[in-house]
Amino acid sequence: MAVTQVFVQTDNFDIGYLSEQVRAGDATSGAIVTFTGIVRELEGTDDKLDALFLEHYPGMTEKALEKIADQARERWELGNIVISHRVGRLSLNENIVFIGVGSAHRVNAFEAAQFIMDYLKKDAPFWKKEISSAGEEWVEQKDSDLDAAATW
Repeated sequence: MAVTQVFVQTDNFDIGYLSEQVRAGDATSGAIVTFTGIVRELEGTDDKLDALFLEHYPGMTEKALEKIADQARERWELGNIVISHRVGRLSLNENIVFIGVGSAHRVNAFEAAQFIMDYLKKDAPFWKKEISSAGEEWVEQKDSDLDAAATW
């Protein structure tokens, strides 16, 4: 039976361990797709990023991520799904998010992973603050994230 695992944590995650969790006990998935998002430098400015600070609504965030995984399962036949998202202060090149999806076929796994990430950016209750050489600023949701989710 396929399972969904959701983690919201301050500590870094082990990509290898999470990838193994996508495979664990699932003999029906012939494809595993993973995505890892990392902290990158700011775009369109000379300001240098010192860190990101991510906040969430405990309990509600996990439920929102589980709902997104459930919505993906309604669209595609999927094996295990693993979603891990970090909160707290994150420096450049640190992991932020991991999405892992198993499926019998690669197209389903790729599409479901993208769907989960697009809806995570749109619907999951996370708040991001950029801490840079110019100061601190809370980041508003981007139109491009809304547009990406609207394609589904």
